[in-house]
Amino acid sequence: MGTFVTGSPEAAAGYIRRGGIVAFPTETVYGLGADVFNERAVAAIFEAKKRPADNPLIAHIADIGQMSDLATEVTANARLFVEAFFPGPLTIVLHKSERVPLIATAGLDTIGIRMPGFELSRRFLKECGTPVVAPSANLSGRPSPTTWQAVFEDLDGRIDCILQGDATEIGLESTVVDCTGEVPVVLRSGSITIAELRRVVPSTIVADGSDTDAPRSPGMKHRHYSPSASVEIVSNAADAIPGDRTAFIGLDRPNGNFAVVLICADVDEYARGIFEFLRECDRRGIEKVYCQSVADEGLGTALMDRVRRAAMG
Repeated sequence: MGTFVTGSPEAAAGYIRRGGIVAFPTETVYGLGADVFNERAVAAIFEAKKRPADNPLIAHIADIGQMSDLATEVTANARLFVEAFFPGPLTIVLHKSERVPLIATAGLDTIGIRMPGFELSRRFLKECGTPVVAPSANLSGRPSPTTWQAVFEDLDGRIDCILQGDATEIGLESTVVDCTGEVPVVLRSGSITIAELRRVVPSTIVADGSDTDAPRSPGMKHRHYSPSASVEIVSNAADAIPGDRTAFIGLDRPNGNFAVVLICADVDEYARGIFEFLRECDRRGIEKVYCQSVADEGLGTALMDRVRRAAMG
């Protein structure tokens, strides 16, 4: 039986309330959601995605009050970040409440919490009446989905419903900051930058990336964002080697003919388009993808993190 596709947040939320799993749009990427307190539904997310059980999920909320259902305490730093960035593309990690099942947190005593800023997702979450735990709505290891069609491509028949929205505005997953200790620690880069976080809490630091045994954020340990093609990062567009089965994405135009080319006007457009570009390369049977590097600052930090992980695949 195929997956039900609807533009109605009310209809989609009905599946969540009945214990189903639903893909829904946010400003970052499409998520695959279930009632955080329904262990069977949460387990169905892992099964549908073929997701490793030690990869934690993020809970999405419709209002600030739901944080007390998920966390034992909203720390002082967390409150500052909530005031500055909620709703928006920021996930805050806190110690979880006893109500949150361990399957949702990969056995950890912490949980990531986010309030999406995208209007359709907020209407959906409000209709659900419960926090919704959601990873990206793709098969694990594949490029994250930024369109409902990409979700359908990966998960048709594996999930109950897709809430149909526009292509996502940002195109990269949320920034994740661990607020369980005295000093906030950025676990995953996103469109909210370290500089923006430090304007709110100046002591904020970035994780060094060495502690991957029990990661408190998705995207820290497992293979991610990888197309079937091999991915190579080049500093200059001229270094990309053209060919019938090759593709290029970057800010500058390369020399020669490529099967698929995407020249982006700026880093924002590059970030918004990278995952769908990698998926299109798979559809076209591309064997080699060249990704031009950008400055490792601002949104470029998050973009290069995703590109490097794709190249590791």
